[in-house]
Amino acid sequence: MRRPTKLRNIGPKSTAWLRQVGVHTPQDLAAAGAIGAFLKVKRAGFKPSLNLLYSLEGALRDCHWQQLPEARRTQLLSELETAATALQAAHGRPMAAPVATTRFARDDDDDKAHNSTGSDEEPSRRAGTSAID
Repeated sequence: MRRPTKLRNIGPKSTAWLRQVGVHTPQDLAAAGAIGAFLKVKRAGFKPSLNLLYSLEGALRDCHWQQLPEARRTQLLSELETAATALQAAHGRPMAAPVATTRFARDDDDDKAHNSTGSDEEPSRRAGTSAID
């Protein structure tokens, strides 16, 4: 297993995302490109912001992501839109939406003893009799 290499501009959360999509080293990032790596993360169901795209490009250029020229940022956005559209057309469906977790309420009533009618009331109250009679 390859030991992850620290990439410039990339924090722990983004590093984990990249690792999960197979980008572990600067060489992996260079092979995928900033847009390719960004799309891998997005298609895996994560919700990266455009700052990740700029950070990946900054890592490739060995500069801080905020130092990317505005023209390059605009070009990245255009290339991202083109690549995302091509992927959507190739697969016939849009990029993956974020994963939704569904949680069901626990049925804690298993610990309670139920009477034969399924009611939680005491049998004497159900029958119309008083507990004091």
